[in-house]
Amino acid sequence: MTADSLPPHTLMIRKLASIFSLTDEEQKALLGLPIEVVALKAGQDIVRIGDRPAHCCLILEGFTCVYKLTSEGERQIMALHVPGDIPDLQSLHLKVLDHSIAPVSACMVGFIQHDDLRQLCERYPRLTAAFWRETLIDASIFREWLLNNGQRESYTRVAHLICEFRMRLNAVGLADNDTFELPVTQSELADATGMSLVHMNRVLQALRSDGLIQSNRTQITVPDWEKLKQAGDFDPLYLHLEKNPAA
Repeated sequence: MTADSLPPHTLMIRKLASIFSLTDEEQKALLGLPIEVVALKAGQDIVRIGDRPAHCCLILEGFTCVYKLTSEGERQIMALHVPGDIPDLQSLHLKVLDHSIAPVSACMVGFIQHDDLRQLCERYPRLTAAFWRETLIDASIFREWLLNNGQRESYTRVAHLICEFRMRLNAVGLADNDTFELPVTQSELADATGMSLVHMNRVLQALRSDGLIQSNRTQITVPDWEKLKQAGDFDPLYLHLEKNPAA
């Protein structure tokens, strides 16, 4: 089943359930959360640095990125978010955003009003813990990205990132037998890993030549998961998944 064929609440529940044990009552409460679904184009900012949003965005289809620009306009992608993620959940408590969020592909997002989230958390305190855990795991992923970009060789760095996406998409039911959609351009992958576009192209070619990945447009297949994990120096501990069938 693809992301675009799922009801908007399903991906949110799958994501939270992958990192926190939800009761049936809590899942029903999440199903009642009002969500406004909006289609966005690639490059169309969802929120910008300095904004004071009154809602959070749930990714329903496609990928989004968290990014910042230097004064010269050079972009650094700080995070990539997949369906089921709520990349600006911290805006519940940080009134002014210190980064921008934009789709890296045509995508569908669901806007959830802060007031609705607060009321839900007041009624169901354990959901407060679930959302808090999600923000803590975002921070854990950020720490791993710092290590990945700062200390690993480019080949290992990209292999690690592909391992991560396979795990995160599997957690929300969007990876099928080691095949998944990766709607991210080589330029965006380069901005996320601190590499040049030319270097990124060479690394992806090397991964294909070595049989670690197969690609068809935006679709990635991992023929040998254990070999890719070894190549990427990948340990999924930092994802803190409650259930880890793809590990």
